[in-house]
Amino acid sequence: MTQQASRAIVISQHGGPEQLQVMNVMVGQPGPGQVRIRHHAVGLNFIDIYQRSGLYPMPMPLQLGMEAAGVVEAVGEGVSHLQVGDRAAYASQPPGSYCELRVMPAQCVCKLPDAISFETGAAMMLKGLTAQYLLKRTLPQGGLQTGDFVLFHAAAGGVGLIACQWAAAMGLQLIGTAGSDAKCALAKANGAAYVINYATEDFAARVKDITAGRGVKVVYDSVGKDTWDKSLDCLQPFGLMASFGNASGPVPPFAPGMLGAKGSLYVTRQTLFTHIANRESTQAMADDLFAVVTSGQVKIHIDQRYALADVQQAHRDLEARKTTGCTVLTL
Repeated sequence: MTQQASRAIVISQHGGPEQLQVMNVMVGQPGPGQVRIRHHAVGLNFIDIYQRSGLYPMPMPLQLGMEAAGVVEAVGEGVSHLQVGDRAAYASQPPGSYCELRVMPAQCVCKLPDAISFETGAAMMLKGLTAQYLLKRTLPQGGLQTGDFVLFHAAAGGVGLIACQWAAAMGLQLIGTAGSDAKCALAKANGAAYVINYATEDFAARVKDITAGRGVKVVYDSVGKDTWDKSLDCLQPFGLMASFGNASGPVPPFAPGMLGAKGSLYVTRQTLFTHIANRESTQAMADDLFAVVTSGQVKIHIDQRYALADVQQAHRDLEARKTTGCTVLTL
């Protein structure tokens, strides 16, 4: 079996950014249902920090990274949707995208349209597919119609800026929160109908003002602990609290009875990997994402680029919320 050397970022134990080490690993041929892909760019996400820190415990040693784009070099038995030489991008389990070359399951790897660059493909797959399942699949009772209010926390982040634009294209009134005036301005420039600086304003009170006291149909929350309680107060009766991240820490336990007292609310904890658990749903969601990006309705903002060897600094900046939009590792 032919093996090739690849630089990769590996951790041997959970901890801080200093655990991220550049190592040489050997990469072989793809087996059944697998492909070998040579990366041109790699995307960074908050889930990478959760896995590195141990919030999401993982077996060690661990090669981090959940999304990338590149060129298919070899195709294993049974893979029919990809060929050698195809431009491709993915968001996929298991982790391992922080590298030059890898063998991985082909199921979640999608052909990348020629109109979309490798950097854009690497930056948008996990975040764009997350925005897709939130706005199209994680819906309150009766769904979402033109003119409906939704609240989206961390609206200037990678998922948030995509969601702001996509919600505007759908005719929704997205209320975006962020932690600074500059980030609020960025969300507003990308389609948020209203913005709230939750570092200086009571976002629950502002939501009630904006919606004339009615509240929103759904809250999309990747912040977690710091925004949870007030987010519930922003919902209409029968509203949906959709949690999909824990940037400020995990949500503490709560008594389900409070949901009744606040208006018979619904609560859900979503993950992308449930939605892309099969080839058909992965491709359908990716096709939807590719369509809004190639049409120009959604632009992917890559606001930070780091060399693979500078991944420790990339993690520090992402964890400190110093970044906006999307971040990529260049190869």
